[in-house]
Amino acid sequence: MGLSADAVAGERPGQRFGALVRASTVVLPGVWDPLSARLAAEAGFEAMFVSGFCVAGAGLGQPDVGLLTQTEMAEVATRICAVVPDASVIVDADTGYGDTANVVRTVGLWERAGAAGIFLEDQLWPKRCGHMEGKQVTERSEWLAKLSAALGARRDLHVTARTDARAVHGLDEALERGRMARDLGADAIFVEAPESVGELERIAAGLPDVALVANMVEFGRTPLLSADELAQLGFAIVVAPVASLFAATMAQRRILARLASAGTLRDHLDELIEFAEFTDLVGLASINELRHRFETEPTDEP
Repeated sequence: MGLSADAVAGERPGQRFGALVRASTVVLPGVWDPLSARLAAEAGFEAMFVSGFCVAGAGLGQPDVGLLTQTEMAEVATRICAVVPDASVIVDADTGYGDTANVVRTVGLWERAGAAGIFLEDQLWPKRCGHMEGKQVTERSEWLAKLSAALGARRDLHVTARTDARAVHGLDEALERGRMARDLGADAIFVEAPESVGELERIAAGLPDVALVANMVEFGRTPLLSADELAQLGFAIVVAPVASLFAATMAQRRILARLASAGTLRDHLDELIEFAEFTDLVGLASINELRHRFETEPTDEP
């Protein structure tokens, strides 16, 4: 269970997220636009993750291979944070989109968007999804310099240091990078793509005294464990970045195939959200109330 709204009222986004993490293991569903964020909030999630994989796939129709730009992600984050103001929104930042100066700019953009936190990784650009082949990582010093820049520039942002070194140099190197990032002051450590429960156990044992992130990618490299199972291992943040996108894609593919085949969906209405339910979800009632409150009575004056 997370904290109540009253327990975190008045706190900045990063502080609020930090309080959630300290209270219990937090599950972050992946979102990519305001609609998916509204659905996550409706389901009861107090925090969510703007996934670069999802934004690339849904927003560009392209794979997560370093095509998204800094300003595209900032724009998406701004729109999402605006519709879920009570949620803690963590926003992927890939490698920071350049050198330390670019990382500082990224931190500012994310905070102005309303983000609660940032994930910053050690891949070489163009990066790749952490569960794809062909990743490369920077030297330790370059990544640590970027993390230092992010930590120095933030006012409130919760900073997660992500390393992809396990796939490139092995788990020992990933753990060493994680320890260095922890000692630098990162709020959480994310060792990407461990390939067994044993490796998850080694990560938890090798990185005490810091919040740990587990990335649960369906059909990915890491075994799928429940939030309770991961909490027992010692993980404080559980990300499910692609589940909702994969489900939505499957549903759209199925319904569009039926429409193409039959020319109508009248026999499959049970698979669709109703018109009124959808307009309620996207806030039609509040828009109508706002317009009614401020509309002016017509007059005969010229």
